[in-house]
Amino acid sequence: MISFKTEFTPEDVGYDEERIVKLNHFFEDLTERKILLSANYCLARDGKVFANNAVGKLSFREEDTRELRPDTIQRIASITKLITATAIWQLAEDGKLRVSQRVGEFIEEFDTKPFNEITIAHLLSHTSGFQADEGCFENKYFVPPWAFIEHDKGMNWIAASLRSGIRKKPGEEWAYCSFGYVILGEIITRVSGQFANDYITEHIIKPCGMKDSGFSYDNKEVVSRTNIPNERSEKFINDILNGQQSTEEQDSFWSKIPGTGGGMYSTAYDLCRFGTMLLQGGYIDGTRVIGRKAIEKMSALYTAPHIKDYCWNAGGLYRQYGLGPDMRCNEGSLYTQGTFFHEGAGGCCLIIDPTEKLVAAWFVPFVNGVWSGEALYNAAAVMWSGLK
Repeated sequence: MISFKTEFTPEDVGYDEERIVKLNHFFEDLTERKILLSANYCLARDGKVFANNAVGKLSFREEDTRELRPDTIQRIASITKLITATAIWQLAEDGKLRVSQRVGEFIEEFDTKPFNEITIAHLLSHTSGFQADEGCFENKYFVPPWAFIEHDKGMNWIAASLRSGIRKKPGEEWAYCSFGYVILGEIITRVSGQFANDYITEHIIKPCGMKDSGFSYDNKEVVSRTNIPNERSEKFINDILNGQQSTEEQDSFWSKIPGTGGGMYSTAYDLCRFGTMLLQGGYIDGTRVIGRKAIEKMSALYTAPHIKDYCWNAGGLYRQYGLGPDMRCNEGSLYTQGTFFHEGAGGCCLIIDPTEKLVAAWFVPFVNGVWSGEALYNAAAVMWSGLK
């Protein structure tokens, strides 16, 4: 295990230090059982970081003995969505948009049936009626929006994507839709006049002091610190380090599409800073990123009890969701009702508990991509168990 020294101790923030030891053993056990390749986490309470640790290996290769470090770069996948939602709310508080507005008021391709009833709020809460992510429902004939975009070579990627249609009327059902957050990115681009990836970098990442976060892997030092969970990642990293990425790849039409659905990388420490900013009413180190009222609206429960979730065989459960973050809290959750969070495939998680003033961010690369509830939900229980 590798630990980075923190300015504060668990005792300083009212946290039982023995539970940190327990958490380390918990993650070590999951790596020994070959459920996880590695794990690293960062914990902060009331804005004070008191743990920043890593266990396990950097690479999936057995012969590669390099250890994972707390400052290892990792893809945050869908945690990107929470940052995208924050950008939307920034623009809302600047008077540039209202989340109740129809998407068709910003993107003309949406100003026609059956898409003209979809609002920004629907996209933020995954209730737009859009086709859900591939794998959410069993359908071997499903064609995702990305396939239509690829077929048309990006000539009009929005129009191409809409050929996949919708599965439900807006506001009728919760269905996880990453592409909806790509559309939110396009709204950010059009409203701000700045490409969404760049807007988020300038207005959220930099003000939060997230020095190891971004969208573009154009810095070899960053790439050299990136974890290697599989062969695909290994090839991607080696191609960049060896200068083998072609100009055609870098300038393809895909680079013109916002990465706001899941395209960011970060560290547990950086994500903890972002979460701390939200916890502290939009300020961090004296810098204002967003207003308190926008955060309150974003992190309040939005979906009503009739909004059901059938994704991944959920069976029609009521899905508690805000206008950006996940709001689920059940009999197994040790965090407080009103806590908001987001998971990322692969996996990773960021949780903000306003009542306990605890922020937790962690990465748990799954062995062979096999999802583990233990590494996410059980881990959160161990983390919250240390609160005095």
